[in-house]
Amino acid sequence: MDPKLIGSKIAKARKETNMSQAQLAQQLFISPQAVGKWERGESIPDIITFNRLAEILGVDLNYFSVNFPSAVTGEPSVPQMADIPSANPESKLNWNMSNGNWVDADFSGLKGLHEKFSSSNMQRCKFIGSDLSGLLLKSNMIVSCDFTGSVISNSQIQRSHFSNNVFKDCILRETSFSGSYIAGCDFSGADLTGANFKSSGLQKGIFVNALLKSTVFNSTNLDEIVFDGTIQDCSFDNCSFSKVTFQNSMLINTFFKCRTLKHLRFADCHADRITYEFLKSGKADLSGITLLNS
Repeated sequence: MDPKLIGSKIAKARKETNMSQAQLAQQLFISPQAVGKWERGESIPDIITFNRLAEILGVDLNYFSVNFPSAVTGEPSVPQMADIPSANPESKLNWNMSNGNWVDADFSGLKGLHEKFSSSNMQRCKFIGSDLSGLLLKSNMIVSCDFTGSVISNSQIQRSHFSNNVFKDCILRETSFSGSYIAGCDFSGADLTGANFKSSGLQKGIFVNALLKSTVFNSTNLDEIVFDGTIQDCSFDNCSFSKVTFQNSMLINTFFKCRTLKHLRFADCHADRITYEFLKSGKADLSGITLLNS
């Protein structure tokens, strides 16, 4: 893989889309300096960023290099089991699914995955009713997968790309999303108590009847998001909003500290006094909010 060749291809595709280095960096949640280094051949993106680059620039992944592995390469690898004590029949299996390409696989009911799930590409896979608690997931590309009813609590999700995935009725308590891009995902009915979204991008997401309690959104871009239900003891700190809607929502003791709240829309919502004042100070349109009695 020739870094200078890849850099020239990134620059060419970027210019053909009339996009500046700063604009490309903003969509990737990185610095313009990092884009400059790529284009000069001083460094190259990781596999997750290559996939996102291809999406943003409107090119096929193979555009960057004929030898670069596609996110969908055919048959999945075989999971590996490590350190399974044979003397204890109740020991949980320890699957190693890192560095794999998984397409149309059904892992429903999987248990004992834990930290071994990084740098993988997954498409149209099923994890329905799986126990994925304590997961450490880094640099993954996950597209059109179904996690309905899974337990993903106390997990760390870092620098990953999620697109069109289903997290309905999942338990995501105390799970941290950092430096990740999450688009078109359905969190309906999910328990997000204590979850933390930091330095991430949330786009076209659905949070209908999701449990948001002590949930933190920090330095995160929210675009075309619908919140429906109770939002209690939550925090939106240094976030940006575009076409974000709260509908039929009860906002209680929720903190908003953002540059502007003008792009928030409220429909048939109720809020307590402190939340109402946070929204008011951010110049939000309060016409769709009824103030709760003290």
